[in-house]
Amino acid sequence: MTNNDIIKKLRVALQLKDDDIVRILSLVDFKVTTTELGAIFRKEDHPNYKECGDQLLRNFLNGLVIHLRGPMEKPVAAGSDVKKKVIVKRIKDKG
Repeated sequence: MTNNDIIKKLRVALQLKDDDIVRILSLVDFKVTTTELGAIFRKEDHPNYKECGDQLLRNFLNGLVIHLRGPMEKPVAAGSDVKKKVIVKRIKDKG
């Protein structure tokens, strides 16, 4: 299975449009145009076909994590009162 197959299947499974993919990639500061995406989604025998590189797929997956889960919380210094409050808040929210 190629990188093109993977990104195509994820696009279909998650019902993403080209604009959605561009937005997801922008979450990780990776620039790509809808024209470039169109070349990736073409069949291999098409003259404008372009292979999806590892870097594009990696950045798409990283951006997808941020898109679905939201941005990561900033780490808090160990032993600080802020960290203890965050832990207590999380426990209260779950319970």
